[in-house]
Amino acid sequence: MKKITDNVYVESEISVCNTSFVVTKEGVVVIDTPMVPMNAKKWAKEASKFGPIRYVINTEPHGDHISGNCYFGGTLVAHEGTRAAILAARVDDIKGMLQMMAPDSLPLDNDFSYRPPDVTFSQRLTLYLGDHTFHLINMPGHSPYQVAVYVPEERIVFTSDNVVNGGTPFFRQALPKEWLKSLKKYQRLDVDKVVPGHGSISDKSCFEEMYKTVDIWINTVADAIAKGMTSEEVQKKVTMYKQFPALPRDERTAGVIRMNVTRLYEVLKK
Repeated sequence: MKKITDNVYVESEISVCNTSFVVTKEGVVVIDTPMVPMNAKKWAKEASKFGPIRYVINTEPHGDHISGNCYFGGTLVAHEGTRAAILAARVDDIKGMLQMMAPDSLPLDNDFSYRPPDVTFSQRLTLYLGDHTFHLINMPGHSPYQVAVYVPEERIVFTSDNVVNGGTPFFRQALPKEWLKSLKKYQRLDVDKVVPGHGSISDKSCFEEMYKTVDIWINTVADAIAKGMTSEEVQKKVTMYKQFPALPRDERTAGVIRMNVTRLYEVLKK
């Protein structure tokens, strides 16, 4: 666990994604929950040392951000699209993810369940707790339901997977052009610290870097479409290793690349 400001703590070692909490005079606000049940319980216990958990915020609908919800108290808040995704989730979904990423955590605890949000919103929602303000803003990109959590008193924003620091962006549910627009909006926020969905804490410079990365993915697939390539040809020929030489050359990364270019082809071809 790292202390980022006087009242903000971030954990990236025990969680697949970055999970955080903000300490206020009236309790704790948790931002995203660990996927592995044992780690979610640890994080809930750690956060509770600083006061009662008043709110839990899910910043996106994907399993690595929402699966630990059931181990936390407080009011759960998320985008309405995230609530729909959680209600549609199956226990087999998390079993499959855990089998790949944390097989030692299986079998699942009997107390696991998918916990949906108690409060939802579509565009913006503001929470006030103690002396802190939490601006929840829909920032479409990595998915249509991405939520930025901007806390002006701490001069910090939590971006979810719209920013991945040092990693490969996932486009499986992406709205690519909206993603670029959202990254421009992030740049206008008055912050010193940025907590990405994955990777190390950064400053505002990460928005420009992420914009360049997403733009390269979009333009590469757009060029392939302009050359008349079919989706199957794009999956075989557009490997992205020329654009990003540091990409690991393993089967998992190759699968992510195929997924990304397939989604981009579908969206950009329309």
